[in-house]
Amino acid sequence: MSQKASLSPYSGVFFDLDGTLADTAPDLVVATNQLLIARNLPPKPYEVLRPCASAGARGLIGGAFGIDTDHPDFISLRDEFFTYYEKALLVNSTLFEGIDHLLDKLDSEKLPWGIVTNKGERFTNPLTELMGLRQRAASTVSGDTTPYSKPHPEPILHAAKVANIDPTKSIYVGDDIRDVIAGKAAGMKTVAAAYGYCGCEEPPETWGADFLVNHPLELLEIIFPSRE
Repeated sequence: MSQKASLSPYSGVFFDLDGTLADTAPDLVVATNQLLIARNLPPKPYEVLRPCASAGARGLIGGAFGIDTDHPDFISLRDEFFTYYEKALLVNSTLFEGIDHLLDKLDSEKLPWGIVTNKGERFTNPLTELMGLRQRAASTVSGDTTPYSKPHPEPILHAAKVANIDPTKSIYVGDDIRDVIAGKAAGMKTVAAAYGYCGCEEPPETWGADFLVNHPLELLEIIFPSRE
């Protein structure tokens, strides 16, 4: 049975990975631009592709080439992108400022936390190992761990089950509207991470999340509200 932190109304906290716990856009954008360079096309500015990182390969390839998943070239571009990215997962990626302190606080209060990402296991597992996250997380669920990916709630529900945590007493944090949709469908309170990539469309204020934060450390006020 999981221990509940005495200072928190929640039994667990779950996070998206890219754009929420980790700033992985630098390495994702490099892999995307390698696709363009290989085709004698000019690379896109980092600022242009960064917001698209919240949608993974689909978003980045769309941002670089202006195509969607129905385009006949998408699959080959995606597979080539995966090859580039897998070779350089952790060159310039890092945890967002404040995440270390936040996770230390969760650990010190014995409040379990987990990771739920749409990233494939072939990338999630080595990346979270190298960043020292997987060893600490109560559960780590990737986009292909279950038959579904976000915005379907199943990955979040699976993460809660593995961690032995009641999802209705938990909170989910993410930087994409799909995170809010999935978290709500799983019965969790939701937090929009406005400091993340936040997609290429609706602003986070419009996602319908229960909370919105502009810095990871603002999560402390939500997870451990003052009892004064």
